[in-house]
Amino acid sequence: MRFSLVASVLLLSPLGAAAQQQPADLIVVNGRIYTSDQNHPVVAALAVRGDRIAFVGSQGEAEALAGPNTTRLDLAGKTVIPGMVDAHTHLLGLGQALRIVDLVGTESYDAVVARVAERAKTARPGEWIRGRGWDQNDWSDERFPTHEALSRAVPNNPVYLTRVDGHAALVNAKAMELAGITAATKDPQGGRLIRDANGNPTGVLVDAAQGLVGRVIPADSKDEVKSATLAAIAEANRYGLTGIHDAGVSPDVIAAYEELAQAGQYNLRNYVMVRADEQTLAGIMRQGRRLAVNDRLWLRSIKIVADGALGSRGAAMLEDYSDEPGNRGLITTDTAAFHRIAVAALKSGFQVNVHAIGDRANRIALDIFEAALDAVPTADHRFRVEHAQILTYQDIPRFARLGVIPSMQGSHQTSDMYWAINRIGVSRAAGAYAWRSLLNTGVVIPNGSDFPVESPNPLISFRAFFTRMDASDFPPGGWFPGQRTTREEALLSITLWPAYAAFMEDVSGSLTPGKYADFVVLDRDIMTVAESEVLGTQVLATYLGGKPVYKR
Repeated sequence: MRFSLVASVLLLSPLGAAAQQQPADLIVVNGRIYTSDQNHPVVAALAVRGDRIAFVGSQGEAEALAGPNTTRLDLAGKTVIPGMVDAHTHLLGLGQALRIVDLVGTESYDAVVARVAERAKTARPGEWIRGRGWDQNDWSDERFPTHEALSRAVPNNPVYLTRVDGHAALVNAKAMELAGITAATKDPQGGRLIRDANGNPTGVLVDAAQGLVGRVIPADSKDEVKSATLAAIAEANRYGLTGIHDAGVSPDVIAAYEELAQAGQYNLRNYVMVRADEQTLAGIMRQGRRLAVNDRLWLRSIKIVADGALGSRGAAMLEDYSDEPGNRGLITTDTAAFHRIAVAALKSGFQVNVHAIGDRANRIALDIFEAALDAVPTADHRFRVEHAQILTYQDIPRFARLGVIPSMQGSHQTSDMYWAINRIGVSRAAGAYAWRSLLNTGVVIPNGSDFPVESPNPLISFRAFFTRMDASDFPPGGWFPGQRTTREEALLSITLWPAYAAFMEDVSGSLTPGKYADFVVLDRDIMTVAESEVLGTQVLATYLGGKPVYKR
């Protein structure tokens, strides 16, 4: 449906006159406040009572709600927007990335090896060394690396280095030895071992093949999970995030999240997509949807992964990759199981969110959703496709027709545009990151980052939506500029549209009376400054439920 129709049902009834005159706990005045509420899009002041917005409007009216114990926040002309929400993240992955070897931005394989060798100097004998962030597309030699240089530099510690997209890994000889990987090892279902001309594994594992080594890496303890989660939440708050959609979380990690929330330590609203085997998912759906402690955790959605990623040529394509004839990517989830889960989810009131990047994976996802909805006709199911990166012209209108939400990441477009045409050619690239084409059909697009694949700074994806340019303003005018959004749509994509995609539009996503008092103070007006200035914006404060969780 069109957003204008959706927005008309989002607005809450105004508070009564008596309630309006009760003193506020906090008033925010003397600023420019963008509400993402079409009835009051820009105001000068707001008031908070408890953890909710009590009023938005003029400064004089807000001042009238001040009492003897009211805190006054004078913005001195600064800008406020609703708390930003990243609609596709990996929270624990961000926390883990903060403590392992950072390989983001490495410009050569030699640089990767050097960073890992430096970490190995302080590693215990036999300790696993982990890293994340390498991307061969950033190197002068864009071929996948082979393990030999890494194995020579670090022979005695097993090494596991996740590619930037999370859909491939590079391991050394010691890691392959511990995992029992040899030339005789077969490719697993939904995965691939990259091999040399003689059939020997090169050390690169794509998609499900990562599990061959992953299963022998010691799991983090619950305390380690909690520590990494707290670090990730603090990082998210620093960038102005008050909410996230956590894309693929195991039941064990959800339990750790709940303990942190019970202890009052979870300063984020997390819409959790649970990922588990089919039997475990069936048990979760029988338990029913739930809201966890302190309005911090929502559990009503399921994550399925249909294919791999474009950068590692695992995204499932209808035709061969332009730069690797004979390869059409990988389907990583059995389609019959996918259909069974979708039908069960509709019957139990759970949302299904499927990772699909290639045009073949997107078509399969839409076909399965359509079949499931034929079997269990359901209004307002809000099934989602996560990424929806490469679409055929024929499949674009199917999202609106089926009521499926394309959940997309602006920063993926600005990261991938340098090599995407080499992967898939110009004609298929015309259906890549097709925001304008999708919006024109009447859907909404919740925006995200997929962190730690990309930076957790939501303003990167915000700016990408309406410019389609990188931080250096390349390419001039934008990559396939006809797919740009407006700046107003870009703001909705990180505020109200993620709330709608998570069934949370009645309580969050806009600065509307009755909703959570989640907002961000910025040092500049991101809605009016030059495009080139947006990424220089600093978050001055992040408020969750009317309380500061970050101050610069």
